[in-house]
Amino acid sequence: MDIRQQLLAAFEVEHREHIDAIRAALAGGQEGRQPDWNDIFRRAHSLKGAARAVDLPAVEAVAHRLETLFERIVSGDTGLDREATSATHLALDRVEAYVAELKVAAAPEMPDDALAALDHRLAPDSGSSPREPPASAVIEAPVPAAPPADAAVDPTLALLRVPADAVEALTRAAHELTSTLGGEAQVADGLARLARAAGDLRRRAEVARGRGSLPVLVQILRDRGDEEANTALEGIRSDLRAFEASLAALARETIELARRQAGVASAIEGASARVRTQAERLALVPAETVFGGFARSLRETAREQGREVEISVRGLDLPVDRAMLQALKDPVLHALRNALSHGAETPEIRRRAGKPPALAIHFEAAARGGRLVVSVADDGRGPDLAAIEATARARGLLRPGDQPDAEALLGLVFEPGFSTSTAVDTLSGRGFGLSVVADAVRSLRGSVRLQPRDPWGTVLTMSLPLSASRRSVLLVESGGTTFALPGIAVERLLRLDRASLGHALGRPVARIEGADAEMNLPIVPLGDLVGLPAREAAPDAPTLTALLLRAAGRRFLLGVDRLVDVRTLLVLPAPPIGADTRVVSGTVILSGDVPALVLDPEGLVARVGETRSAAGPASASEQRGDARGTMPETRRSTILVVDDSITTRTLEKGILEAAGYRVVVCVDGQDALDRLRADIETIDLVVADVEMPRLDGFGLLRALRAEESFARLPVILMTSRGDADDVARGLDLGADAYLTKQKFDQRQLLDTIGQLL
Repeated sequence: MDIRQQLLAAFEVEHREHIDAIRAALAGGQEGRQPDWNDIFRRAHSLKGAARAVDLPAVEAVAHRLETLFERIVSGDTGLDREATSATHLALDRVEAYVAELKVAAAPEMPDDALAALDHRLAPDSGSSPREPPASAVIEAPVPAAPPADAAVDPTLALLRVPADAVEALTRAAHELTSTLGGEAQVADGLARLARAAGDLRRRAEVARGRGSLPVLVQILRDRGDEEANTALEGIRSDLRAFEASLAALARETIELARRQAGVASAIEGASARVRTQAERLALVPAETVFGGFARSLRETAREQGREVEISVRGLDLPVDRAMLQALKDPVLHALRNALSHGAETPEIRRRAGKPPALAIHFEAAARGGRLVVSVADDGRGPDLAAIEATARARGLLRPGDQPDAEALLGLVFEPGFSTSTAVDTLSGRGFGLSVVADAVRSLRGSVRLQPRDPWGTVLTMSLPLSASRRSVLLVESGGTTFALPGIAVERLLRLDRASLGHALGRPVARIEGADAEMNLPIVPLGDLVGLPAREAAPDAPTLTALLLRAAGRRFLLGVDRLVDVRTLLVLPAPPIGADTRVVSGTVILSGDVPALVLDPEGLVARVGETRSAAGPASASEQRGDARGTMPETRRSTILVVDDSITTRTLEKGILEAAGYRVVVCVDGQDALDRLRADIETIDLVVADVEMPRLDGFGLLRALRAEESFARLPVILMTSRGDADDVARGLDLGADAYLTKQKFDQRQLLDTIGQLL
């Protein structure tokens, strides 16, 4: 299958998603529900871009008209009357039929009735047909070129198209199978215990028959001449011998069953691992599968616009998760079209600047540091900061007197509807292109940045986690919080006799038998390394639980409160809060949708030398001293945590509860305001995020300070928005403290709370 056929197969799935979404929204409008016209517009916009990417100008022309119709509805210039609804459904029907025809014809015909119906509906509003590409690019669908010889597929190779969600479901099922098979170890342990119990019973029966009270009783009865009783006792002895034989057989069969079970479990585990590996391979495809047709599409667009362009592409052979590629399809296409539209200059301007005649656009996909980095760079005119600032002020995105720097201005271009173009065409002007890029990248826990390029032009960079991976992790508990450690870094699990521990430099030290010699290793409480107060051990606890870790060429013993489990879990990116990035490498989701931080062993090693000396778990008095007054002495203070991220809420809740506070959580500012006004409990302090739906942190703070009952309630804003203007705004509104998540240290949070309470 050549790359165009792969693109058409992907388009077949994608166009169905967009059409179904538009139809569902229209059906909801007919039932009285308000459609999300912004989403409907974006669906038509994405359908148009996808059609262009796979050389389907007939579909592109229909989608362009739909996009124009929906844009007018969004802006309020027109409404969705019966004629518009009929024209829309006709257009969607024609697109579906056209795509279906592609399976049997290289260039099917698109009936004119859909275009005519849309043109008729649009003409009274605009006075003319909608603006679109030149006619040469609209009606005739080009016949795809034959694939090069080296792209031919082995005729003996069987190809099967499988929906992406089926592949993802298979991958999840394979990992669930692996996790479920972990219970085999418990079955093996149970069989071993049963075999030992049977052997123990057999030995007891043997003792009772041969050397216990029964032989003595038999001898006494014989001496007295009680033959009848003696006969009965002999029967009992015979029964005991049979019982012993049965128990011995049971023990043998149990041992044999345990042996067979171990062999079967090992075989099943190996087969499960192979299934998991193959399932994961299915989810990875070359970036070319989705991005391969973009360069050709952009060149054709440039020809239609009468522009010269040179496009270079790198990294299309990079294997990437299929779902991530699909999610990035629209953003990458928008970024390329934005580069062509905003980077274009006249040949004379380029000549005077010493540039080549053709606009150069470079697209690259690369894996760097465990992240997927997608960049689109051009050597065009570069960002027009003056135009961006003027547009931002006109739209109210900048306050009077604000003097933003270049980076702040370039961040505004990702706002929905932001455009510096003075005209709307098929490439730009509506202002949704870069907004689509930002929304999609952020939904994948990534970041996007627009920067000037040296010496000319612009570069847009998208950075995302390359892919989530499943890893074997050891779950441990410290300070009442569960953490995960990569299993590969844990050499041994130990229960150490406290009485045998030595001390050096203020730390407990254990003597451990190594492969070649004994080692004296320090024991460092995990709570000290992550900033949590250690829980005081039971006074009569004779042992200490520790892990022997090896990382960065060093070994040390990590003290924990208890071992929880060993599991294979999906490791997600680390949350955007706190934590020293050297220590936290990711997040796993436990049962009940409870997140736990994955710790980086090398980061823990780096922190060992930075922690305070301690001879085992800290005492209660030491905990109070370290927290500098944050541990309440009488009534537990109640803190309201407000954040729309479940991971962040759970992490903050764990930190504060470990420090002795009672914690209440709310999902956004409006939820928090409603709870405070309901007076359900006494809230002593509020810790709130800024960026939240419905009512953000600034709005919550403004509302609290406007009400007399909450005017003096301590409020800490904790957010990823660390710009000086945001900090000043928060403090001006009455925040008692403003902490940023990027530089967050939980000790700083506890200290700040202690000072305010």
